[in-house]
Amino acid sequence: MRYKSVFHLVSELILKKKVSCILIGGFAVNYYKVTRQTADVDFLITQTDFSKIEGLLEKAGYKRELTQDTFTQLKSTQSPLMDVDFMFVDQETFTKIKNESVRIKIAGQTFVVPSLDHLIALKLHSIKYNSKIRLMRDLPDIVNLVRINKVNVEDRKFRELCLRYSTEEIYNKILDAAK
Repeated sequence: MRYKSVFHLVSELILKKKVSCILIGGFAVNYYKVTRQTADVDFLITQTDFSKIEGLLEKAGYKRELTQDTFTQLKSTQSPLMDVDFMFVDQETFTKIKNESVRIKIAGQTFVVPSLDHLIALKLHSIKYNSKIRLMRDLPDIVNLVRINKVNVEDRKFRELCLRYSTEEIYNKILDAAK
């Protein structure tokens, strides 16, 4: 089966299998007015829901490239479908993020993106647990998100968010960069 885009494919699969996923990564960052190029599409999902669509993704031409406990990367063998990453969270975390998410349209398909605070929290968490790789990718996103969306980085609530999902050092980097 041919799809116009990965968005058409994933939209069809989540409706067909009655699963939920949340669009994260570069496309979510773009929604919040930060222009950023991305080579893949990232989704947040529970492991249980991913297992319901994994076989269909393979039938559509996706192959596992890398799998760890918290995510899997799928490479497309079908042009023009972009590669796709799925980040796994538990049901409680997923529900909390989804309940505060925003509905958007991409390629004519409806998806949800996390609230700005949850998107920043996801990026902070990613930096905290994989700083070698994620610091140079996610810190600029966070800084641009707070600048463009006029987030008061000195506000107690923002500081608490940073310290809950990352470190004092990362919070201070954000403070310095956002000035």
